[in-house]
Order: sequence, then C-alpha cells, then structure tokens
Amino acid sequence: MPDYKLNINGESHTINVEETTPMLWVLRDHLQFVGTKFGCGIAQCGACTIHIEGVAVRSCQLPVSAVGEQKITTIEGLSEKGDHPVQKAWIEHDVPQCGYCQAGQIMSAASLLNSNPNPTDEDIDEAMNGNICRCGTYTRIKAAIKTAASN
Repeated sequence: MPDYKLNINGESHTINVEETTPMLWVLRDHLQFVGTKFGCGIAQCGACTIHIEGVAVRSCQLPVSAVGEQKITTIEGLSEKGDHPVQKAWIEHDVPQCGYCQAGQIMSAASLLNSNPNPTDEDIDEAMNGNICRCGTYTRIKAAIKTAASN
C-alpha cells in the first residue's frame, strides 16, 4: 500500500491506505475527522461533503489517490471556533433538527458563498441540490445561506 501525504485543515497527514480508499473513510476511520458523515455511499445525499481547494466534493466517491497535494477542508477545519458566517447563520435560523446532514449542508453552502458571495435563490437551489435533509429544513437552510451572504 502506498503512503499518501495529505493537507487537511492546514496540517500535513501521512496515511498508508489502498489507492481506491474513499476520502470519507480516510478522514473518519484513519484520521478521526468524524464530522464528515456517511450517508448513502454513492454521492447522492451530500452528508460526506468536504472542500478540495475550496470546492464542495462528495468524499464517499473520491479516492485518496485522486487528491494529490490539494488542500482538503473538513467541517472541523471550516473555522477554528465554529464562527464561520454559515455556521453562525445556521444557529441564528435554528436550521438543525436531527443534525446528521448539517456538516455536508454547511460545507456546500460555504463553497457556494466562496464562489458566489451574493447568490440568487436559483443559485442556492442549484448549489444545494442533492444535499438531502431528512428533516426537511430546506427553507431554513436557504434563509441561513442568505443571512450568511449578507454578513
């Protein structure tokens, strides 16, 4: 098995795993970044969303061998104290219910605002499409994204 040197949340990590190991399992099982969740395993629900160079990516289908030296950000690395504008807006709008999907939702929203600081409703719908919330808090998610965009 090869060694992979990964840049996760600004820190270097070396991991020895099979090249096809999904980043989700590298993060959760090998490096204990358990904020990233397993949902469906087929990149359809968004629970496993992380950032690769600031872009939202589903980690359950991303093999470790495809990452290279790109910067990875997990929910744990989004902000040091949980005070990213999206995280603050999530609290303000009381978005989470069960909370299981929230890390993926927040990571997708943060990626959207990184690339588009003033998204329209259509932009939000497009960026968040495929991030499933079993509790149905979609209207609060959209409101929180709008609040984060205005801050």
